[in-house]
Amino acid sequence: MSKLGKFFNGAGSSKTRAAPSPQEALARLRETEEMLGKKQEYLESRIQRELSLARKHGTQNKRAALQALKRKKRFEKQLAQIDGTLSTIEFQREALENSHTNTEVLRNMGLAAKAMKAVHENMDLNKIDDLMQEITEQQDIAQEISEAFSQRVGFADGFDEDELMAELEELEQEELNKKMTNIRLPSVPSSSLPAQPERMPERMPSRMPGRMPGRMPGMSSTAHRSRAASSRRAEEDDDDIKKLSAWAT
Repeated sequence: MSKLGKFFNGAGSSKTRAAPSPQEALARLRETEEMLGKKQEYLESRIQRELSLARKHGTQNKRAALQALKRKKRFEKQLAQIDGTLSTIEFQREALENSHTNTEVLRNMGLAAKAMKAVHENMDLNKIDDLMQEITEQQDIAQEISEAFSQRVGFADGFDEDELMAELEELEQEELNKKMTNIRLPSVPSSSLPAQPERMPERMPSRMPGRMPGRMPGMSSTAHRSRAASSRRAEEDDDDIKKLSAWAT
């Protein structure tokens, strides 16, 4: 048996050492990844250094150049091994994380199943049916109450429509009378109408030079204008009285 096999067999036969928790194992794997990453950076820097030495010596010192290239090859081999180790550790860490997640999911689902079982133990299907039937009956009663409230109450059936219309007409007439009292009638003109001139004897007026035909002798233009203004005011008063009478009816 090889030394490596003896080491693992000895570690497995130890009963006093307890298995680490998933959190502890994940922490150890992350620490190992960090250590190997630093080793990678060191090997990469050494490879670049040995390559620079080999270029420096070149044909001047072939032995030193060859030694530098040999060291570079060893460092490259170690770097490849570390790359493989990191890949293995990364795979193991992801598998452990998935296993830990599945374990937690399974444990929580088991707790939920136990809680549901404990809740359902206190339930009776017959009681649930009775409860649902009671809820339905109460909903029907509430619907009937709502419909009863929404119906119109016949408070106005005892009134006579004709009496109400007559009372409304009286109110409208009172309002119309109030408006009539507030209306201001047009004032009567204070100036007296001009006296009508005496009529001349009916005879054909003789045409006199410098006088317009059809105008009575002795009638001035001022008298004509006064009579026209009086006639217009009388017509306006008649129109106002007619409009007021029509509005009142």
